[in-house]
Amino acid sequence: MRATLSRDIVLGAIPLILIAAVWQAIVSFGYAPAALLPPPGAVFVRLVHQLGGTDFLAQGGATLLRLFVGFTIAAVLGIGIGLMAAVHRGVDAVVRPLVRVLAPVPKVALYPALLLLLGFDHASKIALVVADALFPILLSTYYGATTIEQKLVWSALAAGTPPHQVLYKVVLPAAMPSILTGCRIALVISCIVVFLAEMISSTDGLGYLLVRAARSFQTVDMFVPLISISLLGLILNALLYGARKVLLRGFPEV
Repeated sequence: MRATLSRDIVLGAIPLILIAAVWQAIVSFGYAPAALLPPPGAVFVRLVHQLGGTDFLAQGGATLLRLFVGFTIAAVLGIGIGLMAAVHRGVDAVVRPLVRVLAPVPKVALYPALLLLLGFDHASKIALVVADALFPILLSTYYGATTIEQKLVWSALAAGTPPHQVLYKVVLPAAMPSILTGCRIALVISCIVVFLAEMISSTDGLGYLLVRAARSFQTVDMFVPLISISLLGLILNALLYGARKVLLRGFPEV
């Protein structure tokens, strides 16, 4: 178990090391001026330095707040609507055309309207995260719930499980692998969307830090928020993957 984990960590670190090496080579061999593309060492030193400052932590906290609130709302709505659509034909008849129309729409195009409706504070950015993260979770929940073995439902009913309890005692656990996969996809999307929203219009957050640094041509400080949101997404994805392994212990997929 530990050997497998160590191997996965090493294999996962190799692409990151290669990216840093290529980045350093581009700067060292003069393919890009250091004033425009600072070396990775300078960026990471600056990141470590800023992690000790209250301003950077406050900006990161604003991003985390929007990210977690938006993702949580999307998860609750996506799982609830997906399960209801999977077991009720009436709900399915309403949800299916809405998903087909709205899922392909780039949600960032709705951001100007969200700004006008909800203002420039947290609400508009949280709403954009919800809009983007909702559909991966909803679709994965619907797929997982509609592809479970019908024998599981029949066995539960035969064992005396009330029909209204089958949904959360049988359907939800059986669909959990698909649901958690959708949540991992939605979490990555949420990191991208909240950062983009803060770049477009915000007075705080990691995206705002990048724009503020760009306006003053501080290239090292420009890369710090990019590295920060990447590390944040990596950490959150790893935590969700660990939770998935715990929740799905005993499933053959894990």
